[in-house]
Amino acid sequence: MMDYADLYAFLQSSRLAGWLTTLPAQLEQFAQENSHGKQPEWQAAIDSLPALQPSVMDFGGSAVRIGVSHDADSAAHAALMAALQALIPWRKGPFELFGITVDTEWRSDWKWERVAPHLTPLQDRVVLDVGCGSGYHLWRMYAAGAQAVVGIDPTVLFLKQFELIKHYAGATHPVWMLPLKSEDLPDLRQKGFDTAFSMGVLYHRRDPLGHLQELRRALCAGGELVLETLVVAGDEQTALMPHDRYAKMRNVWFIPSVAMLQLWLKRLGFLNIRVVDITQTSVEEQRCTAWSKGESLVDFLDPTDHSRTVEGYPAPLRATLIANTPK
Repeated sequence: MMDYADLYAFLQSSRLAGWLTTLPAQLEQFAQENSHGKQPEWQAAIDSLPALQPSVMDFGGSAVRIGVSHDADSAAHAALMAALQALIPWRKGPFELFGITVDTEWRSDWKWERVAPHLTPLQDRVVLDVGCGSGYHLWRMYAAGAQAVVGIDPTVLFLKQFELIKHYAGATHPVWMLPLKSEDLPDLRQKGFDTAFSMGVLYHRRDPLGHLQELRRALCAGGELVLETLVVAGDEQTALMPHDRYAKMRNVWFIPSVAMLQLWLKRLGFLNIRVVDITQTSVEEQRCTAWSKGESLVDFLDPTDHSRTVEGYPAPLRATLIANTPK
């Protein structure tokens, strides 16, 4: 398990100190109850990382960039490449490590560029990212001025990918990832995070309103929720529940209309609800690469009609809404 001593120290000195009554036990329980057949292979990749000192770190560009090619000799470069390839598939990115470009399945920088202009500035804010994947957006949030960034995602592979990036970024950057679900978030009683992101999570939840309540409880008074999710066309009574799979995904439960999303947020007590972006997901934004392999969006769409999924549902359309908790 990763060493979270620096995170615990930060929490202890902040208004999030109450989380320390449950967090260590939650992490211990996760370590005991969650494993993966490839976990020894992934850990071996982390353990084999060559000792490298980056001459450059840039978390604010399209690719999260650590080091350049001439920081590593050919042997170190080969060892790093092998470690990175052992952690395939890489879903969210891109990353550039010592001259190696990890061209991930998703161009996550495109999503960030759509969302970032609409945020309350992250300068000096304490930020939560639920369902953070490998942590690409955590570094973009930190580069935008956040005081500290905490991501949660229960996927072991994503945690190992984050651990690799963090290994070279160094412990001095207050960016952490925890192997938790949003259900594990504490009720911080209006003393929580300044900004909470939930991007690409809501439609995976059997209880979408419960997820929104979890996010509200994790925010401080007057905090900001950034919600990005799949939507369908329709009025405030419209939602799609797939019979089985949606775009070949089994774990899709409710895809609401934007109007229904706004109603959900209003009923749960969020204020200042605004729709800041609606974008059709393109096969250029989500595609198969050498770093992801397998299938991607083009394989999930009707080959004769890209406006529909292979199951006949409307193709992926994503909306971003921003709202606030009461002060």
